[in-house]
Amino acid sequence: MADELLIYGSYGYTGQLVAREAVERGRSPVLGGRRAEPLEAQATTLDLDRRVFSLEHPHVIEERVAEFDAVLNCAGPFSRTADRLVSACIETGTDYLDIAGEIDVLEAVAERDREAERADVTLLPAVGFDVVPTDCLAAHVETRLPSATHLAIAIDGMGTFSPGTLKSIVEGFTRPGAVREEGTLREVPPAYRRRRVDLGQGAKPAVTVPWGDISTAYYTTGIGDIETYATVPAYAADLMERTRDLAPLMGSRPVRWALESTIDRFVSGPTAEERANSVSRVWAEATDDEGGRVAARLRTPDTYDLTAETAVESARRVVDGDVADGFQTPASAFGPDYVLEFDGVAREDATDGVSVPVDD
Repeated sequence: MADELLIYGSYGYTGQLVAREAVERGRSPVLGGRRAEPLEAQATTLDLDRRVFSLEHPHVIEERVAEFDAVLNCAGPFSRTADRLVSACIETGTDYLDIAGEIDVLEAVAERDREAERADVTLLPAVGFDVVPTDCLAAHVETRLPSATHLAIAIDGMGTFSPGTLKSIVEGFTRPGAVREEGTLREVPPAYRRRRVDLGQGAKPAVTVPWGDISTAYYTTGIGDIETYATVPAYAADLMERTRDLAPLMGSRPVRWALESTIDRFVSGPTAEERANSVSRVWAEATDDEGGRVAARLRTPDTYDLTAETAVESARRVVDGDVADGFQTPASAFGPDYVLEFDGVAREDATDGVSVPVDD
């Protein structure tokens, strides 16, 4: 008997990992996507049912998703897929999950909270990496310092990329950086701020980047001032600052088309061996107006392997009715310790003098 779950975009790089993880856990999701040939091949290999449909016609999407208790959207860039699937899910009473990490997508889903509650629908985006580890770590440091007014999050080790991830990055060239100040999103230039952060291997330079936590961490913790960072070599931070004016050119339609075509031709995603050798580290710091400060770190397996595990487990809990209706984040749905349930994830609370960032 099939699970009441549809995985849309199942034949993309990450979607394949998610579908295979589901099967290895004894589940039988239905696979979905707009291209019949790769979908048929995947469904045959995994011995699963399939649904072929595009996201061009709302009534067609509604007919397809109405068959299921939940949809897990793995089809990025999510700016092109999330809204249409969310609308269909709300219309048909189907729960929705995705592995998005784009701020504007997450904000758009959050804005439909009341609408989803009225329809008895759960909206749980961002059940991959990022956001699950970072969201759980943000919730953890906020729990340790409930008076926190500022939150900083950093990621080190995003060394493996799939075609979908790279296309989302290319699409991001059209948008500026972002921070949250007093609860409001604020556009900022690329590499708006720099600092040094110790994620467990000594202090490294880091620059602000618009991770999805600018959105999700706010709803999880209620902290009004949030910045997110990526570690980069010092020369890269300098280059990002000097080339800020080129961002609109990089985001133009001809350049985006050329870059996406190159990705389709040459990028296949990391191999299993590369994923096995990949480690990511996450750091979060909460501070308050009285000088209080707490920090913590996470060490995780490869981002794609962890995404497959967290996405499948999150979907299982939604299908089983364990998540409240309306908009949720991973940590609001499952708690700050959720990420620790997965193999290879370790957390430590940083002590003063160990993980104190130093502004450049």
